[in-house]
Amino acid sequence: MGGLTYFDFLAKFGVGGAHPGGILLTQNILTGENITENSFVLDAGCGTGQTAAFLYQQYKANVFGLEINPIMVEKAKDRFQTQKLPIQLIQGSIEEIPFEENSFDFILSESVLAFVNKPKALKEFYRVLKKGGRLIANEMTINKRLSQKEETEIMNFYAVDSLLLEEDWNRLLHGAGFHNIDIKAQPQALSHGNHAPEFNFSKNFDPELFIILNEHGNIVLKYQDVLSYRIITVKK
Repeated sequence: MGGLTYFDFLAKFGVGGAHPGGILLTQNILTGENITENSFVLDAGCGTGQTAAFLYQQYKANVFGLEINPIMVEKAKDRFQTQKLPIQLIQGSIEEIPFEENSFDFILSESVLAFVNKPKALKEFYRVLKKGGRLIANEMTINKRLSQKEETEIMNFYAVDSLLLEEDWNRLLHGAGFHNIDIKAQPQALSHGNHAPEFNFSKNFDPELFIILNEHGNIVLKYQDVLSYRIITVKK
């Protein structure tokens, strides 16, 4: 493969709600949170802006989107402009969040933490959250350890530096200073895929991206009992 990755596939296909459960699960989780028009919300790794748009439309909150991938940023920008949504979009990394400390009431992280330096990103989340602020995350989690060979196969495909068990997430969140840590398994495995994913195709995408999509499907099926995700909610 010509150096294309799973992220190139997500970006070029413009997959909205690429995280497990998709936008429907996100909406469901958010109903349990006390988000109002006075809330400052950071969608960390906002992708094409699907969740950020929902946050504004549903709650009229002060929404900020942070995204590192330039193709995703363009697609989010188009979405916000077309729908005339007053969402501030910033291109940047969750490992170095370009905001002051104590800026946000809520941070949303959907399948983002798994792909970065987790201690660094969690430290940044803690820093920019207000006291009592909440982090809501939906992140890839393994149900049990695999052989080194199997774990390497998954890590190489998704370009992640580690695969975490529930207790690993717990330890990292504690280490970053968070409390009220709640980690919930979801009834569905990753292999159930996404309900009604949204696509926003780039004009020119490489046929190799279909190979990546296929490989993603194979990995998810091969490891369906192991490769899962957790909904994580914590408080500063």
